[in-house]
Amino acid sequence: MAEPLHTNRLIDETSPYLLQHAHNPVDWYPWGEEAFERARREDRPAFLSVGYSACHWCHVMEHESFENDAIAALMNELFVNVKVDREERPDVDEIYMNAVQMITGQGGWPMSVFLTPDGKPFYGGTYFPPDNRYGRPGFPDVLRTIAGHYNDKRDKVEEQVGRLMEGLERMGHLHSAEGDLSADILATAQQKIGRTYDPKDGGFGSEPKFPSTMSLSVLLRDAVRNGRDESLGMVTHTLEKMARGGIYDQLGGGFHRYSVDREWLVPHFEKMLYDNALLARLYVDAWQVTGNALFRRVAEETLAYVSREMTHPDGGFYSTQDADSEGEEGKFFVWTPETVEAHLSEEDTRLLCRYLDVRPEGNFEHGNSILNVPDDAVDVARALKVDVAHMMDSVEASRRTLFNARESRVHPGLDDKIQANWNGLMISAFATAAQAFDDPALLERATSAATFVTERMRSEDGGLLHTWKEGQARITAYQEDYACVINGLVDVYEASFDLRWLEHAVELADLMVEQFWDEEEGGFFFIGDRHEALIVRTKNPYDNATPSGNSIATTALLRLGQILERKDYVDRAQRTLHLFRTFMEEVPAGFGQMLVALDVFLHPPVEVVLVGDLESGAFKELERVARSRWIPNRVIVHRPADDGGMVEKMIPMLKDRPAKGDATAYVCREMTCSAPVTDGEELGRLLEESG
Repeated sequence: MAEPLHTNRLIDETSPYLLQHAHNPVDWYPWGEEAFERARREDRPAFLSVGYSACHWCHVMEHESFENDAIAALMNELFVNVKVDREERPDVDEIYMNAVQMITGQGGWPMSVFLTPDGKPFYGGTYFPPDNRYGRPGFPDVLRTIAGHYNDKRDKVEEQVGRLMEGLERMGHLHSAEGDLSADILATAQQKIGRTYDPKDGGFGSEPKFPSTMSLSVLLRDAVRNGRDESLGMVTHTLEKMARGGIYDQLGGGFHRYSVDREWLVPHFEKMLYDNALLARLYVDAWQVTGNALFRRVAEETLAYVSREMTHPDGGFYSTQDADSEGEEGKFFVWTPETVEAHLSEEDTRLLCRYLDVRPEGNFEHGNSILNVPDDAVDVARALKVDVAHMMDSVEASRRTLFNARESRVHPGLDDKIQANWNGLMISAFATAAQAFDDPALLERATSAATFVTERMRSEDGGLLHTWKEGQARITAYQEDYACVINGLVDVYEASFDLRWLEHAVELADLMVEQFWDEEEGGFFFIGDRHEALIVRTKNPYDNATPSGNSIATTALLRLGQILERKDYVDRAQRTLHLFRTFMEEVPAGFGQMLVALDVFLHPPVEVVLVGDLESGAFKELERVARSRWIPNRVIVHRPADDGGMVEKMIPMLKDRPAKGDATAYVCREMTCSAPVTDGEELGRLLEESG
């Protein structure tokens, strides 16, 4: 390959996204004091560009503008240019995204923000084309106008900075709402969430349509706890529609980021670790509630995809897969009748194309088709005049053949950095599935990732680090890193009964409180006292594509508090719930995970204590029954028969729980415990009554 014409400072970074821009003619700086010191010295504004490696429009803007010598020269002449990977620096991304939303009323990536030399925003937007099009001004015109405004109308710039900083400061200060934390909050939230439900295609709102896993989790809890069929119907209908849509990879498993239409047909083709973690867990829970085989298959295929394509050999999980391959969005995933027929017999082609919607005219761009399941198998078989079982056998065999054929295509780019927060979410998914499916291989995947994070992503002082790539862990972890990892470790303990995971969870929980807790107002700051000070310090209240750090921390502290009888954890969780009480009432769709935490707080857990040898047949039968049904807020712990009192020092609920025979189970709720049982059928009956 020819030597690149340009190399900038990003060549020394580890982020795949930043390295993608290392040979732009733009004189990029990574985020840091060097860039802003130059901006102050030369009295120049800074241009901040934020994106991530799987972002399609980020690639478009790079190709159109950042690889364009003339536009790059203009950027270098007028600005100090700073490039940020939002996945590496979510603290930077959050602050300036809030500013862009204040300026324009919307946000997204690529994010383009213009800053004063001290890092304060005064103008911003998202994607700018290279010339006037799409109703947007061309990027060169924007650059000239902004630079002129900064140089000639400094007073106006300072006024805008003042307004934006006032708004950003307000977002960092929240105050606890008056009133009790009651089930009425949950009931009102469930009603409001349900009002935006799409009864035809599932999900919420119209296009573009996102999975909204946290809202669906709220409704699933309502369905199970209150026996509300309407809530269960919204969950199952949505999960079925997504599983049959183009948003789900019908050959390789796993979900794309979102659907550009309301029918879930045309996805934005990037695959994110966090989406697949949250959705896999939701499908596991829904399978346990309904017994729907489709839900189990989707969960297993999604986790198999992550194991196959998104896992480091030593256990950690990678971040994202790109939407593009060979410069074209979705090219890796689409088919035509001709490309199908190249690998299948004429009859198998006929059956698969009809069932998975591969049309001669295409259902996507350029005559291509996105695989999806628009019609029920029975209806398709009737239309094709074939036996339905024969058709599905053919389709399943053909799916495997086409998957293997697809493997020879150029794969989308992989962002192989490992992030603590997203790994915590995926650890939870594997550990939860391992329990539900009684699958040791899934548990091994969860424990390998947990080992990776707790051993390789630590600083010298014992704190977490945010990212790891190619042997190097870096960037002091954010509050959401701690929260997601703690919650994942609790799940791994409950799946394995290995106390070391509870010990790690407690260690990290205490560090999270020490570094991020706001003693004055309650709740957790996004950045801790070991971080670089930015222009504001926020609490990141809303769920976005992932649960907010505050909401997942509240959930994790309540769970740890229940298992360990740590009142300090429960008290902090309660203060955080009060802090976000008004948000849960007014905008519940943005606070789904906090509503889950509220449900955990309001409803005492079902405590299942299992006593005995982990390897005995009697114990395994009780364990299987205990894990076989989904009970909101279930806590499951283990005491070895010959413990001698050691484990109960850490887990007080194990006290006075002796073994009766080879294996024994106790079921407790609201300070009341059942008599010990040794029979799986009897345990199942107790759980049925308790759940």
